[in-house]
Order: sequence, then C-alpha cells, then structure tokens
Amino acid sequence: MKKYNICIVGGGSTFTPGFLKSFVRMQKEFPLNKLVLFDIDEERQEIIGKFGEILFREQFPELNFSYTTDIKEAYEGMDFVFMQMRSGGLPMRAKDEHIPLAMGLIGQETCGAGGMAYGLRSCVDMIKAVKDIRNYAPEAWILNYSNPAAIVAEALRREFPEDKKILNICDQPENVVRSCSRLLGCDWKDLDPVYFGLNHYGWFTNIYDRKTGKDLLPKIRKMIKENGFLPQDAEQRDPSWLDTYGMVETIMNDFPEFLPNTYDQYYLYPDYKVKQLDPNFTRADEVMQSREKRVFSECREVIKEDKLGDKFENISDAHAEMMINVATAIAYNKNNRHILIVENNGIIENMQNDAMVEVVCELGANGPRPLSIGKIPQFYLGLLVNQVSSEKLLVDAYFDNSYQKALEAFTINRLINDAKKAREVLDALIEANEGMWPELK
Repeated sequence: MKKYNICIVGGGSTFTPGFLKSFVRMQKEFPLNKLVLFDIDEERQEIIGKFGEILFREQFPELNFSYTTDIKEAYEGMDFVFMQMRSGGLPMRAKDEHIPLAMGLIGQETCGAGGMAYGLRSCVDMIKAVKDIRNYAPEAWILNYSNPAAIVAEALRREFPEDKKILNICDQPENVVRSCSRLLGCDWKDLDPVYFGLNHYGWFTNIYDRKTGKDLLPKIRKMIKENGFLPQDAEQRDPSWLDTYGMVETIMNDFPEFLPNTYDQYYLYPDYKVKQLDPNFTRADEVMQSREKRVFSECREVIKEDKLGDKFENISDAHAEMMINVATAIAYNKNNRHILIVENNGIIENMQNDAMVEVVCELGANGPRPLSIGKIPQFYLGLLVNQVSSEKLLVDAYFDNSYQKALEAFTINRLINDAKKAREVLDALIEANEGMWPELK
C-alpha cells in the first residue's frame, strides 16, 4: 500500500495537534511516509512541532516528521497539502469582529463585514500559496478548509480555472450530522444527509438512515424541540459554541421545513445576534483566552516532561478526522459521500451555474461528483442569491482593485444592507487591514 507525503499549512494552529493525533490513529487507513508542518509563524509552530516529535516518537516512530518555514521544504514532493491558514492570525480576527460590532453590525469570522474583511486577506494569501504549491508539487491535491471558504473558493475558481485538484471543504455540515447522531444515539456514519447551500449558509432537507432508508429528519425535529441541540463534542466546546448550537432550536421553531447549518442564525436573526454579542469580547477573544492557552499549555507540558503522559487523550480530533477521510476517499478512489464546495453547474437548478455551492458529492480519485438537488424553495433561493451576489462582488473587488465593487458587496450583504453603514465599516476595515488587502481604488 502506498504511503503518502502530506503537508499541513498552518502548522502552528491550535487544530494541528488534533491532526497529529488523527494521523496516528488512522495510520492503517491512510498510511504516511512523510508529514511536514509549514507556518510563517516560527515561534507558534515550534511548540506544536516539538509536541509532534514526542507524539510520533512514541506512537508512530517510522514516520518522517518535520516542521519548517521554508516553502520548498514544505511543498516539494507532496501528494496532499492540507490548507488551514488563518490570514492575519487571531489578532486580526478580533478586529474583524470588534469593528463591525462597534457599529451595530454582525462581527463574525465568516459572515457579514468581518467575514468579508477576512475574505480579502485570505484571497491574497491563498492565491500566493497555491502558486507556491504548484511550483513545487504540480500534481498534489490541495484540500482547502481555510475560512471564509466560500469567498476563497470563488477566488480560486477564477484564478485557477483549469486546476481540478483544488478542493474546498468545511467540516461544519458534518459536525451538524455528528450532533444529530448524538441526539439519536447512533453512529454518525449510519446517517445519509441531503444538503444544499453555500458555505456556512445551508440546510439539510433529509437525513436518512443508511440501513433502512427511512428519513429521520421528522424524528430529529421533534427531539430538538423537546431536548434542544448540542454539538457532538459538547464537553470540549467553549460557551459560545454551545450557544450557537442552541440557536438551532429557535431556527427550527420559525422555519421547521429543514434542519439548518448553525451559522444560519446570523442571517436570520442579525439584530438579535448583534444585541447578544459583546463588541469588547468576541469569539476571537474567547479562543485566545481558552482554546489557544489550553492547547499551547498542554504542548509545553509534554515538551517539558519529554513524554505524552495523559495529554494525548484530551485532544479533540473530529475536525481532523473528516479532512483525512476526504484525502482517503481520493487516495483510494472510494467514491463515498462528503459535503463539499463545488461549482453549481445545474446542481441547484434555480441558482446561477457559476455559484460555489455546498452539496453532497461522491468523492474519488477523479474528484467530486455532486448529487443533484433540483429546485429549492423561493425563501432559501432569495437568501442564497443575495449572498452569492455579495461574495462575487467582493471577489470582483479583489481582482479589479475596486473600492466601488467592495462598496457594492458590503451594501448588498444581508448583514449590512445599508449603503452608509457599508461605507463606514468598509473604510474602517480598509484602515485596519493596511498592507494585507489589495489596494482598493
């Protein structure tokens, strides 16, 4: 069985230890020859990298493991490149969230003005990264799950129209499926979802039992109404994530037809969410004070003791498992089903063909084969077409260096929806992102 060469871009991420754990646990399903971590932040990555050295010494000693800040060393000879970069890091995420909230607008990592700010930074860095990868690994699969995935996917579609080995992925739809399995008391792999939408903006129309073919969504709807909704790994989640999943019950009370993605709350209840969010302490602050401190503290303890101890068991790796399963589907031509971001081309009949939609696909060695959705109801179509227009105008702004296009993108966005507010928040974000955005003229 072939052993694969893998690079993780964003090696200093707090999610990386979960990846390292998953590679150990799944080494028979997805055998590795070489694993390289790459990050531009040498200090952060070194802590994760030293943790990885101890982990693999104890549990996967034959693996060729290293970490680097050198592009050639990172990419040369790779079969798969896993992209989890965060352009600007958590400090810039905090600005993405604080600045809009201070103006009474949603400040969020991927939605509204904050997501658009992050999107422009990510376009700059992702396009450069893909060019670097193709210079050293022209045949590697690039598995991108850097946020905001919808904007990044649109930019990569335009910049690399002939590159069929770039795949844009988000784990949140699968997280919702896993959370349904917690509610039902079953294995999430026994659930067969039907899903449509955009990244962080979609709905499950059905969730079938793979064994019987029965649609379990009516039962799930009833259970959510009676018991609420928790993430599968609720015990490891920060309070804001528990609140996020809790909103699913509210959404389904108002719109019971389909099961929503958790991020739908921002688009459906923007005024309510603004009132609930603290402009001085957002999700970015919570991450920096909780998960980031915890992960790096545990890695430092492992390094100090020069052994894993019990720290390995505390690491959550559901996010990583999904990404490795995606790579495994490609590597071994499994043609099993994953929810992926692909060009529409008639999948959703009443949406434009060049929209980047998120749907169930069969995935194998030749890439994704999307499953048709047909026409979606007018309510959902109206929401999604508005968001597609905003994202496309923002990517226009990137490629054309156009302030006007950016203003139009911000104005039409459902979470801003006012030209004066759009100009105010756009100007503030231009100042905050100096040197990280393309120059808008």
